[in-house]
Amino acid sequence: MRLAELWRYPIKSMAGEPLAEAELGALGVPGDRGLYVVDRRGRVMTARTRPALLAFHPTLDAAGQVLVDGLPWRDEVVARRVREAAGDGTRLVEAQGAERFDILPLLVATDGAIATLGFDRRRFRPNLLIGGVAGTTERSWEGKFLRIGAAVVGLADLRQRCIMTTWDPDTGRQDTSVLRTIQHEFSGSLALNAWTAQPGRVAVGDAVEVLDRFDGAMAPVPGRLAT
Repeated sequence: MRLAELWRYPIKSMAGEPLAEAELGALGVPGDRGLYVVDRRGRVMTARTRPALLAFHPTLDAAGQVLVDGLPWRDEVVARRVREAAGDGTRLVEAQGAERFDILPLLVATDGAIATLGFDRRRFRPNLLIGGVAGTTERSWEGKFLRIGAAVVGLADLRQRCIMTTWDPDTGRQDTSVLRTIQHEFSGSLALNAWTAQPGRVAVGDAVEVLDRFDGAMAPVPGRLAT
């Protein structure tokens, strides 16, 4: 097995940015979900209810600043477009900690499970896509660890999927059969909630080893919806 793809999402609920390598830390991939959208009351707004956010393409520049379709995220043009997509009074804010994540800082997906499902992998917004995995083998990985490059990633549990999977990342069209298929054939779950058990650099192409245990693992940092 190998690390086939590595992704970060500079702004929560917007398109992902593919990476060649990254230094995994307590909050996962550096720069991941460093910004998010809130409404007037400060509530987090996501593509679950505002799918137009998925059409934005944020990236990080060489200085680590977030650009949205090439413009600085504080630019008024970006602010206006966010309001148009997410509603009057919405705005971008900088994350202060793990509130940027729903469950855990990382999401691990596998090529085998996604191929079995038969839909575009980007719908499932993984940080780490593991290649060379047979079928739905990931479903036996709960509670295990992955050694990838210099890092070790802890696998907590399978991720229950939501309506975000139904939106096409290119066209914005909705296909509710995606979520129905996950519910009927995968008991509603696909990919794994994960965290950095040992910090370290990972790179696309790195070998991946499954570990039944890993002594001295860092504790996971829970997100805003974790119980």
